[in-house]
Amino acid sequence: MQAYRRTGCVSDSSPAELGKLSGARPANVDWLDALTSIYYTGLLQLCKKPQKAKKSSMSDNPAIANSAIRVRFAPSPTGYLHVGGARTALFNWLFARSKGGTMILRIEDTDAERNKPELVNGILEGLQWLGVDWDEGPFYQSQRTSLYLDAARKLLASGAAFLCYCAAEKYVGGDHPEDGGESTKIRRVSRCSCRDGQPSTPGVKPAVRFKVPLGGTTKFLDAVFGEREFSNDEIEDFVLVRSGKDDEEFGQSMYQMSAVVDDVDMCITHVIRGADHISNTPKQVLLYRALGAEIPIFAHLPLILGADKSRLSKRHGATDVNMYRSQGFLPEAFRNFLALLGWAPGGDQEFLRTSQLLEKFSLEGVSRTNGVFDRDKLEWFNTQYLQKLPIEELLPYVEAQLKTSKLWKDEWASGTGHEWFSKTVDLLRPRVRLLPDFASWSRAFFSDEFERDPAAKEKFWKEPGKIKDLLSKTADALAALTDWSHDPCDHATRAVAEAGGVKAGLLINAIRVAIVGQAVAPPLFDTMVVLGQQRVVRRLRDAVSELG
Repeated sequence: MQAYRRTGCVSDSSPAELGKLSGARPANVDWLDALTSIYYTGLLQLCKKPQKAKKSSMSDNPAIANSAIRVRFAPSPTGYLHVGGARTALFNWLFARSKGGTMILRIEDTDAERNKPELVNGILEGLQWLGVDWDEGPFYQSQRTSLYLDAARKLLASGAAFLCYCAAEKYVGGDHPEDGGESTKIRRVSRCSCRDGQPSTPGVKPAVRFKVPLGGTTKFLDAVFGEREFSNDEIEDFVLVRSGKDDEEFGQSMYQMSAVVDDVDMCITHVIRGADHISNTPKQVLLYRALGAEIPIFAHLPLILGADKSRLSKRHGATDVNMYRSQGFLPEAFRNFLALLGWAPGGDQEFLRTSQLLEKFSLEGVSRTNGVFDRDKLEWFNTQYLQKLPIEELLPYVEAQLKTSKLWKDEWASGTGHEWFSKTVDLLRPRVRLLPDFASWSRAFFSDEFERDPAAKEKFWKEPGKIKDLLSKTADALAALTDWSHDPCDHATRAVAEAGGVKAGLLINAIRVAIVGQAVAPPLFDTMVVLGQQRVVRRLRDAVSELG
């Protein structure tokens, strides 16, 4: 058949020769590097062939000829950007960035019945928060229909596809989705008479189906799971394009068709996606060959499971990436956590800045074992980043949180105000788990309007009369200090406790509740220095009034 030449990402080789790209692992060499090298040699030459300009095609982009590795993230706007999708996007991004390649964003929005256009913004915002940027796109499949129909006609003309007049619901994986699930299960494979040019129901508008070869197998080499082989007799004649409605010749292009045509058109070299797509791959390999296109390198990522070892879903809690953003996780901490769900850099190191992830990432490090989403582990990563990030990298996140909580003051943006803000955040961060903590239990550091925790008062103000007297004397002693620093505050406080015949710890705990409203806070005398003499004295005297 004539090769599909939409972009030049094609081969003049026969389907049998194309299949050799997915052959056995070479001896005594790194098989993935060898496969990649073979692929690039052909791809770079083919993508440099002169092409005619065509509407809606990416072939006009000169970057195709100058960049070897090209990957894509292709979410469907039928739901939010879930954790699994975010991990797929991240792995594509890490691979492209670490190899100097190109990252493409493609929105697979051909399913008009299930798509929710408003979710596209959520997907884009989630990727932007995660720090996964893209070089080309977003491209919308709903705007590329002519490409798919053009390819379908070529397949019909070559005999690789046929017009099917059967009822839509007759075939699994056809243009009739099954109820109750996102993916269809194989019930049985049957070949209809339409395949042989004998319409089963003449007079109705036909769909376009792929003519799966009879007998034999379809093989491909997966960069993660190794060689995979599927019997052609177990692959149904899958739908490429739905039957048309009213005056349409054909209807909606189906997933297998649009995904492959786009990957060919965009010169995708590596298809990195979840292991739930493995069953789609033999169909797509058949399509690549029928279109005369180079077969990309496939790398299927292990699934992400919940703590109960079932596939991660809403019942396990938040799975929308934007929910983790609103809960106060740092994007780099989330990236670090996601990267280790199914990939290992070697060694025992877990805390990996993004620059280190880019340095270490490789497809060879991707595991075949499913990852387990552990919320406690994610929070551990977040606390590590809160504590270890250079303070100037952390401050913008805290500033944004304080602005959201209406606690921010512009005077903290520069000069002595910024110095105070930096010192305060540095004092607080060892005890912060999530960004909202800066505006909740740490509120007293940024505002004089705060409440004293009733449980803390009950625990550390048990004898109101004694505590009132001690706090009053402490306020007087601290007000008299001419050097407002750690040691003078320490000495003055301990002197009051000694004179009152109580342990220093009793007074220290009572003071902490008085000046920050919490039972747990940073070291008291460091806290006093940050709050300043006037605020500390004023809050102690306010506590005395509260005690009656």
